[in-house]
Amino acid sequence: MKILFRLVALVLFIVFFGFALKNTQEVALRFFLDYEIRGPLVLLLLGFFVIGAVFGVLAMTPTLFRYRRDLSKNKKAVITMQQESEAQKLARTMPPQPDGIVNPEQL
Repeated sequence: MKILFRLVALVLFIVFFGFALKNTQEVALRFFLDYEIRGPLVLLLLGFFVIGAVFGVLAMTPTLFRYRRDLSKNKKAVITMQQESEAQKLARTMPPQPDGIVNPEQL
């Protein structure tokens, strides 16, 4: 399986490297207010890909924190249930205790 993964990674690297070699011409990317960026097409594509990946991770963080909070809450609930279960088992295995005799004068 490792060999297959490495072969796929090598093929993808060769394809993307060939894409980068074929797209080295300089391009101008124009924004609003006459702002312009000039650079190789591959670097601009890579830059926008990285920016998109960063925005994707940032958009995912609230969900990740919510899942982590739910996970810790559920772990605490499981631990509580296990402790209650152990207490019930202990109560079932202990012999019954005699009722205490209360002296009426102590009341």
